[in-house]
Amino acid sequence: MQTTANLPRRIKDKPDNTDHSVHQVTAYTVIGVILLIILALLFIFPLYWILTGSFKTQQAVNSAVPVWFPTGETVTMRNYNELFNRPAITWLLNTVFICAAAMGLTCIAASMGGYALAKKRFSGRVLLFSVFICAMALPKQVILIPLLKELAFLKLHNTLWAVILPTVGWPFGVFLMKQFSENIPGELLEAARIDGAGEARTFIEIVIPLIKPGIGALAIFTFITAWNDYFLQLIMLNDTKVLTISLGIAKLQTELSTDFGLIMAGAALGSVPIIIIFLIFQKFFTRGITMGAVKG
Repeated sequence: MQTTANLPRRIKDKPDNTDHSVHQVTAYTVIGVILLIILALLFIFPLYWILTGSFKTQQAVNSAVPVWFPTGETVTMRNYNELFNRPAITWLLNTVFICAAAMGLTCIAASMGGYALAKKRFSGRVLLFSVFICAMALPKQVILIPLLKELAFLKLHNTLWAVILPTVGWPFGVFLMKQFSENIPGELLEAARIDGAGEARTFIEIVIPLIKPGIGALAIFTFITAWNDYFLQLIMLNDTKVLTISLGIAKLQTELSTDFGLIMAGAALGSVPIIIIFLIFQKFFTRGITMGAVKG
């Protein structure tokens, strides 16, 4: 029978590498969790205040003592009833259409442009990419007057397309998709050409599946950008029937400066689509950011 003394020295003296600290909770872990909870509550609180305020009565909203948890007589549906008597649904549908159209068109245009800049070799490619980089640093206000003249010439001013089309040529989208397209193996594209696949088939069946995380990240970026582009909406849209939810809420603030319950109801209604879009695309958003950061 072999005893411990007879074991080789390298086995007997082998250190125990078992990690006994896996289940240990350190003070740093506790402090980190507490800080994360505090930060989460701070970020969630404005949304909670708007949501609860949209169900409060006028007296509860304007009360000197904050009503943190509206119950009983402080709860009312008047704000939403009053909001739906106005064209709030039309404003919301206008905003969703603008953001969805801008998101779809931008993803298509940026994917094709980024792929061409990354994998195609043509004269002026470097110069064209440099123009896109410079355009990313160009404020939108600089091109406002030429943009207004162009849209007026095309008879698109004061229409929803006046807000959609300027977003489609977003330089950041082309830049982002170029970074993702750089990771596509050239051998895979060459094999597709040898098999007789054309450019359209190669792009649809090979390129798009490989850059899908980037498309997801660009989709949520574009949707949020178009949703929050209050300046462009304010300049391009005037008629009540084509207003967005942001302009509609601003109009409510102008007309009813003291009816904060109605204003909060409009803000709560306007936040629903953006939350839904983020929840749908958050997986692609996270993957897109992490994968896009690898390729510099």
